[in-house]
Amino acid sequence: MTPVSAERTLTNLYEAIHRRRDVRGQFTGAPISPEVLERVLAAAHAAPSVGLTQPWDFVLITDPATKERFHEHVQSESDVFAATLPPERAGVFAGIKIDGVLESTLSVVVTYNPGRGAPGVLGRHAIADAGLYSVCLAIQNLWLAATAEGLGVGWVSFYREEFLQELLGIPDRIRPVAWLCVGPVTHLEDTPDLERHGWRRRRPLTEAVHYGRWGVTARDC
Repeated sequence: MTPVSAERTLTNLYEAIHRRRDVRGQFTGAPISPEVLERVLAAAHAAPSVGLTQPWDFVLITDPATKERFHEHVQSESDVFAATLPPERAGVFAGIKIDGVLESTLSVVVTYNPGRGAPGVLGRHAIADAGLYSVCLAIQNLWLAATAEGLGVGWVSFYREEFLQELLGIPDRIRPVAWLCVGPVTHLEDTPDLERHGWRRRRPLTEAVHYGRWGVTARDC
């Protein structure tokens, strides 16, 4: 790779990282070409995994009836969450669109199989969740690849795992980790939705970096 092409690759990577958004309201419903979908899934499947277990699977969902049933469940869980909020926060939450299940072209449910490679998964003996972390890395790969391809992705988390297992026929031993809405979008917002709507603001990097031990910041060095 030449220095120029290496620089362009780095630029594209950082652009994808910073352009990526959790998309809810900008899906167009336009089709995804099979070639693009293959590249995005291949990027997810190329993620690192503890003990090379590759403990993920990807369930691709286009059936409108399935998406409608899940959407109804999501709305129900959204109501449950809203009921726990004080009035001011509930008002802010009411203005936030929480999913693009019906509008997105495709839904991808990413699952975790803790039994893959067991027993004796190399690197998991002391950290039981290392396999789950591996699945999250696959999701991040998928998200960045989709962003680079001009697609939007939205991670829906307002659901009960048991409901999703039953809906998709996922075995009890397999854990659904994410329902991802995927598809072409009109645009990606410059500012994340939750920040735009006043739900939370992002922390600056300086608050997240510690030096040598917890609590030692740059100003203490």
